[in-house]
Amino acid sequence: MSRTIFPAPDHDHKRCTNAAIAHAEAHCAARAQRLTPMRRQVLETLLESHKPLGAYEIIEHLAHEDRPAPITVYRALNFLKDNGLVHRIESRNAFVACVHNHECDDIVVFLICERCGTVGEAPGGTAAKALETAARAAGFVPKSPLIEIAGICSHCRKR
Repeated sequence: MSRTIFPAPDHDHKRCTNAAIAHAEAHCAARAQRLTPMRRQVLETLLESHKPLGAYEIIEHLAHEDRPAPITVYRALNFLKDNGLVHRIESRNAFVACVHNHECDDIVVFLICERCGTVGEAPGGTAAKALETAARAAGFVPKSPLIEIAGICSHCRKR
């Protein structure tokens, strides 16, 4: 199970990035949205990282060409977030690419490795159902249904 949540250090990164970009293009096309070159570059930067990145870290990665203005990167991130292609990791004030096909309002669990910084995305499962039931009973509608759990990933534990 941990291999599907945390990519192995030697995984086929090009294949997973290409698959995620193909999914993003299809997702945008189905919603009559455009994955512009800047949106694509921001998403590719996040996909290459497997770690949460802030907007200025993304700008640094993109600076090998023309350095984009911060507002341009923030707009791309907002578009990608609104379309369920990236998530914001609140505790890190950073973003991570979403490589799972789930609904935008599904509760997602982020497993954040304190050693290597990698973020794994796991479905909420029964914990999510319990939280949804409790929220509904309280008349509460979550704005960003994300759970963050800090710990040590399986790859770091093996080292």
